[in-house]
Amino acid sequence: MFHPGQSSTAPTPQQLQKLKADIHRKIVEMLDLSRLSRWGQERLRKEVRKLAQQLVESVPECKTLGPPDKERLVHEILDEVFGLGPLEPLMNDPTISDILVNGPQTVYVERNGRLEQVPICFADNEHLMQMIQRIVARVGRRLDEMSPMVDARLPDGSRVNAIAPPLALDGPVLSIRRFGARLTAEDLIQNGTMPVEFLALLRAAVEARISMVISGGAGTGKTTLLNVLSRYIPPEERLVTIEDSAELKLQQPHVVRLETRPPNLEGVGEVRQRDLVRNALRMRPDRIIIGECRGAEALDMLQAMNTGHEGSLTTVHANDTRDALARLEMMVMMAGYEMPVSVVRQYITSAITFVVHLTRLKGGARRVTRISELVALRNRNYVVRDIFGFRQFGVRDGVAYGEFYATGKIPRCLDRIRAAGIDLPESLFAKRTIPADFEIVQTSPVTEKHSARKEVEVPH
Repeated sequence: MFHPGQSSTAPTPQQLQKLKADIHRKIVEMLDLSRLSRWGQERLRKEVRKLAQQLVESVPECKTLGPPDKERLVHEILDEVFGLGPLEPLMNDPTISDILVNGPQTVYVERNGRLEQVPICFADNEHLMQMIQRIVARVGRRLDEMSPMVDARLPDGSRVNAIAPPLALDGPVLSIRRFGARLTAEDLIQNGTMPVEFLALLRAAVEARISMVISGGAGTGKTTLLNVLSRYIPPEERLVTIEDSAELKLQQPHVVRLETRPPNLEGVGEVRQRDLVRNALRMRPDRIIIGECRGAEALDMLQAMNTGHEGSLTTVHANDTRDALARLEMMVMMAGYEMPVSVVRQYITSAITFVVHLTRLKGGARRVTRISELVALRNRNYVVRDIFGFRQFGVRDGVAYGEFYATGKIPRCLDRIRAAGIDLPESLFAKRTIPADFEIVQTSPVTEKHSARKEVEVPH
């Protein structure tokens, strides 16, 4: 971000943004458009830089700026021309996971689970709208009064949502969910998302083709965990992924990726997740992975799990384990079939074995707070057994802390896991506490060492 000198006549951030917009417009007017087609990207960038330097030197508002500030201003003008203007440094910052633009003067980012306002601004609503138009144009979309909402995916995998007036009363609003470095299972253990005992059970369940649902609120890491667990799917299996905005990055060689399509301006051409799930069943998949169940596709997903596609995975937005099951019931009802609740619950119980719940705690820490087994339906009610969990003790220095624990209950599906050739000892589930504050020591194989000095192998 541009930081002017201490002079009282130095332009304000808002004035600088308007100045950059004016210089951008002048550069476009001065360029010889007939020669652009013959120039490569590098030549064009050099010519624009030269023009920007000349204009900055000639603008009265820049007379009070020193050489470093002028060079920084030229660099930001290049961002205006070739990039996303004020957003460009944020898009290049790998520590930022979310960019939230509430208005020209109000920009927030999320780093390490915490929201913070940043000293980034736009000249005005028109400038912000221009940047949004540039973003959505990259993916062949548009944002205007006729189509005031856009939900799209950028080429780098980032998810973009924008909404404009008249729906957004105070001006255009932009949200960007970014995807940085791909986290591994070891990363999740090291940052305290879960201990190795949790990972051992989840890995065994995936390898044994036991279906599960990952639940949690927004930004709790559901997709990240789904990506990590998909690592344990055998490479010879054929996978079909279905998403609204493609976020999954599976590491298997045999993956077919499907993505929904919104309706066009005439309101036709929409392809829903349910349409893709039905089509996927005709593609001979071994497993179907739905990035997030949001509607009637939940019924088709459960049908797939119950008819030879065990080991399928999906995520749902929910506040806890039982809320996740209730949401699945509601989504099945959205399919339009009048089925008794007892039948829907029996269907869910037959299809799903584990519900893994994630929570984002105060301070931004993400934790797997429950791994629950759906074991039966009794008197039309779910019988849910918690295998592992996390209890929070309090908040220290603005950050929640607590400990993981094992309930002492052995999963009913342990025999099925062993039948798949996976040796999971019953001692793994012995009732005990598992400290959340542990350090990772790299040995061969990778091990985890916590305060009890007990070494546990990290599943690979």
